[in-house]
Amino acid sequence: MSAYPIVLEGAAISALVVGGGRVAERKIRSLVEAGARVHVVAPVVADEIEKLAAQSDALRVTRSIYSRNHIQDVTLVIAATDDPTLNATIASDARTAGALVNVVDRPELGDFVTPALHQCGEIVVAVSAGGVPSAAARIRDSIGRVVDGRYATAVHELAALRRTLLASGNRERWAEAAAALVGEDFCERVESGNFGAGIAEWR
Repeated sequence: MSAYPIVLEGAAISALVVGGGRVAERKIRSLVEAGARVHVVAPVVADEIEKLAAQSDALRVTRSIYSRNHIQDVTLVIAATDDPTLNATIASDARTAGALVNVVDRPELGDFVTPALHQCGEIVVAVSAGGVPSAAARIRDSIGRVVDGRYATAVHELAALRRTLLASGNRERWAEAAAALVGEDFCERVESGNFGAGIAEWR
């Protein structure tokens, strides 16, 4: 797979997840936490999915056998059943309907994979490792030990400074601030705890 990574705004996503087991539950949880609207179709649904549906108006559960008619007005489809043949059928139906599809048991049949994520404040790090989820998770965890609250605070302060300067029409000053604050020593200053002092000079 030739990868083209993007970050989607969760609220813009309408997703169909076919499957009601443990793997489906992980996909559903991630989508709901991102703010997506999710429709789950499966004859049997795990208790955790039921609990999520009770807590979120954005999650709808239909207890039935999958039909291609379920793929209507969705941007993403996730085939997460325990039947490889059915998953392949779902992938074909999704493409016909013009939706992007992820096939959990055979990523090569889909259009996208869901990477291992590390989220810290407004920072999202996604790791894909050639279809080996365990390797992606190890790499993600290693990155997560470095990209911690220090980075979350720095990025939050940068974003706030950017909003303030742009709202007041100081686009050139923001360009100067960004060049000064996010230079080659950015990570070193964040990890040493010295980044906040630099931000204060531009407020």
